[in-house]
Amino acid sequence: QVQLVESGGGLVQTGGSLRLSCAASGSIFSINVMGWYRQAPGNQRELVATITSAGTTHIADSLKGRFTISRDNAKNTVYLQMGSLTPEDTAVYYCNALLQRSIGDYTGNYWGQGTQVTVSS
Repeated sequence: QVQLVESGGGLVQTGGSLRLSCAASGSIFSINVMGWYRQAPGNQRELVATITSAGTTHIADSLKGRFTISRDNAKNTVYLQMGSLTPEDTAVYYCNALLQRSIGDYTGNYWGQGTQVTVSS
C-alpha cells in the first residue's frame, strides 16, 4: 500500500512561485529516487526533476535556474520549488518514486495522482 500524495498546486500569475510537495507513505523499504514529471494537455509526460536518496539532483535543461528539487528523507518527502512561472509551465505535475517495498522485492515505479498547476497570463 504505497501512496504518493502531492500538494501545493494551484493557480498563480505569471512570474509567481509555487512549492509542490509529495509525501510517500505505506509499505516502503527504501526509496532510491523521487522526482517530478508534468503533462500539459496534448503533450506527453515529461521529466521535470529527480533526486536520489543520496541527494544527487537532475533538473530538465529548460527548467534549470527556475526549478529546484529537494527532499526530506526522514519524511519520505520530495519538494519542487518553482519560480518565475509562465503559462508554459501549466500542467498536471506528478510525483514519482522508484522504491522497494520490502527486502528482495523488485524496484518499482509509483505515481501520485497529480496536482494541477495553472499559470495565468
